[in-house]
Amino acid sequence: MRSSRTVLAVALLGMALGGCGGTETVPPGTGEPALAQIVDGWTSCAKEAPRAGEMIMEASPPTVNEPTIGRIDPTFTPVAAVICGREIRPGRNGGQEQVATERRAEAITSLLTALRLPSEQTGGEVACTLEMVIPPWLALLDDRGRWLRPHIPTDSCGKPRAEVIAALAEPQWTTVDTRTIRQLESPSAETAGCAQQWTDMVSVETRNGRPGPVGPATRPAAAPLRLCVYEVPASLQDGDKPAGDFVYGGPLPTERQAGVLRALSNRRAVVDCATPASRFAVLRPLDGAGPDRYVELDGCRRFLVAPATGEAQLGQGDDALAALLGPV
Repeated sequence: MRSSRTVLAVALLGMALGGCGGTETVPPGTGEPALAQIVDGWTSCAKEAPRAGEMIMEASPPTVNEPTIGRIDPTFTPVAAVICGREIRPGRNGGQEQVATERRAEAITSLLTALRLPSEQTGGEVACTLEMVIPPWLALLDDRGRWLRPHIPTDSCGKPRAEVIAALAEPQWTTVDTRTIRQLESPSAETAGCAQQWTDMVSVETRNGRPGPVGPATRPAAAPLRLCVYEVPASLQDGDKPAGDFVYGGPLPTERQAGVLRALSNRRAVVDCATPASRFAVLRPLDGAGPDRYVELDGCRRFLVAPATGEAQLGQGDDALAALLGPV
């Protein structure tokens, strides 16, 4: 079992979620980075590193010019360290939200020693594990308020050296600021047991021409279903993967389920239609056993049954099916 210090260090390393930002300059023939750029007047993570910890999938051009990462200048005497990152927390009224954090520590002697170590040579006969360890957005401050981004030395596998991981666990990191970036899951989605966003798979599958032309023979299932309904913004309805935001949902009432499953077992021909749906429903077994079912609640009124194995099958719904999938 890992110690609590090791767990803390890994959490701090992983706090970045996707890239630590900044660049390093390596002088030719040295194998080590140049000296880090020293910047006057540290203010806060919100100003100096507004995108620290942002996920790779959200990446876009940086909003600020971050200083060059490098070795600690011998003339620079750090007295504190700051880590800027993001984490997911429960919202005040339920759900989940992404929060930007700023943590500060002043007992950093071991951390400085570890940061001044050289990086080990990569390659050779060393067996490396596959997990990705992402360094945090780390800054060192001196007593004049100046700051720099230190190079984090790596081991023979290209990951932060064990000494750095251990050193990051030693200081008493104090959270000095938090700010909410965005809501990841609304309280209503959490209560319903639904994801905040979902992709309209009927649209995805029909655009790719994969579903069979004949509707599926879906038998009524004893396992209860969960209904999650999503609304697709007009700007995304014609996209390759239209994603919808949660509107309503919850366990599908028993009296509706039999009717829904009967409607999904029809073999009517699928209409020739290209009108995108603005709302769609997702039906999933509460116990996770069985196919996922997608129903367009407007537009072409098609539905899709997607088993865990095998090809998805397309069918034709109607107004009556859409009515059965109203608010629960």
